Amino acid sequence: MSTDHPARPQNHDAVGDASPVRPGWTEIVVGLLALSITVVALVPLGPAGPLDPDPVTFGLITAAWSGIAGLVGFAAAWAVRVRSLGAFGIRRTTWRWMLIGAGWGVIALVVKGAVILAITALTGFDEDPQGMYYDAAGGGGLALVLTILFLAVLTPIGEEFLFRGVVTNALLRYGPVVGVLGGSAIFAVFHGVNIILPAAFVVGVIAAEVMRRSGSVWPAVAVHSVNNLALPLLVLFTGFTGPA
Repeated sequence: MSTDHPARPQNHDAVGDASPVRPGWTEIVVGLLALSITVVALVPLGPAGPLDPDPVTFGLITAAWSGIAGLVGFAAAWAVRVRSLGAFGIRRTTWRWMLIGAGWGVIALVVKGAVILAITALTGFDEDPQGMYYDAAGGGGLALVLTILFLAVLTPIGEEFLFRGVVTNALLRYGPVVGVLGGSAIFAVFHGVNIILPAAFVVGVIAAEVMRRSGSVWPAVAVHSVNNLALPLLVLFTGFTGPA
């Protein structure tokens, strides 16, 4: 990152690059398919699989796997035909935009919290499918540090590269509304049809808009990182172990 290079428009590639100016439906399909295959590969490591690890280990594996799966999906999409990282919004940005991303991350955290509370109050549904992350964060000092690294660094990078860098950038060819809302809807659905879905949509919309305006995926990573950091910090400072 740099403090003296303004963000370039996200559909601008290096001079002389013959690649398409942004990814398309081919990259979306290939990237999401590679993500899905990678996620399915996690099943043998889960409680229902033959290895059946302890809750802390499974939580750490799952926390790391979400970022790994995103990077695998992005790598597959990148390998199809668009070889310019700039076409995916992976370009240098300014520290100002990173701070803006972090600030919007706090806003997203508050808004998604309000959405989850509202849904819980209206429906009584409060089962958290991310309970394994609380297990990981509560597994001791080393487990907490690894949870922070996996959730607040690896996962935001992997998921933003794929869902914003590939999916949102591809859909932006149809305009900002389709790009931002459509990409965020796909991002939310891939978190499962559960109470996390609306929260993921909120974070996705804010991250996508920050990326669109900055021309870089890195401020969107900052949005995502702030949100994911909240869980291990909650465990650290309160001892909270997740919804019953």
